[in-house]
Amino acid sequence: MEHVNAKPDITGVPTLPMNSLWRTIRGYILWSYERGTLHYDVMVTLILIFVFLSPHWINFKDKPIERVPHQTGVVIQPDGQGGFIYQIDASAISATDISRNDQLLRIIEPIAGAVAISKIEEVRDRSGKLEGYKVWVEKE
Repeated sequence: MEHVNAKPDITGVPTLPMNSLWRTIRGYILWSYERGTLHYDVMVTLILIFVFLSPHWINFKDKPIERVPHQTGVVIQPDGQGGFIYQIDASAISATDISRNDQLLRIIEPIAGAVAISKIEEVRDRSGKLEGYKVWVEKE
């Protein structure tokens, strides 16, 4: 019996395009391309596209915690004479037996220390609804 060589000679056969495609993909996965080559630039470009565009399509659920900026509804502004104006939301003042001035002092004193109210001005919207109070204070 004769011995037959089962391996075909493939030296003259051109390589399949899929073979070079898989070699290119493997090079991308293993990051085997040198800096400055076309494939290196393609990999870096793909990474940058992912970093900058993925937040638009992927919900990473990384939103900051929502906080109320003024828990007592107090906004402090300089009055131009070295003092401060405290603007307090009307919802921070309740209709109890305690006077309005005392309630305003209870809100302002933890922020400013010991103070005395020198002037109070009501802030109203266009319809006349009370929105808050502007309070000028003096240090005691």
